[in-house]
Amino acid sequence: MAKVLIIYYSRTGNTEKMAQLVKQGVENKGVDVVCKKVQDVKVVELLDFQGIIVGSPVYYGSMSAEIKKLFDDSVTLHGKLENKIGGAFASSYNIGGGNETTIMDILKCMLIHGMIIKGTSEGDHYGPVAIQSPDERSSKQCIKLGERIAELVQKQ
Repeated sequence: MAKVLIIYYSRTGNTEKMAQLVKQGVENKGVDVVCKKVQDVKVVELLDFQGIIVGSPVYYGSMSAEIKKLFDDSVTLHGKLENKIGGAFASSYNIGGGNETTIMDILKCMLIHGMIIKGTSEGDHYGPVAIQSPDERSSKQCIKLGERIAELVQKQ
């Protein structure tokens, strides 16, 4: 059965709110989902899921150190995450705060692992972004990301 893992780091709670919305989207499609803070994830767990979605606040235009450490540690799995479905989301303090660069950094790590990434022609093309706490627009984008990843893992 298809399973999705949502991993996030959140200091203020904004990225955690986004993670819960993404989780709701996955659940809407009837796919099993686990949502965990990055500090509670063992890198080997990534092998147990067909979909992996990562969320981070923006720090200096990129992902948090905690999320980066998970990707650094994932070198032990190189070649083993091939064809898993990936997605990302980010929150920042202000407009132009680096949301898209953060998402792209996460997606680049996934692509190096050989993961499959799907963008969207509607809304947040690379992944959902929020300025501080998710508003109505970004909440909808988070739910849609979860639904999109769930649909893809069901096709595998």
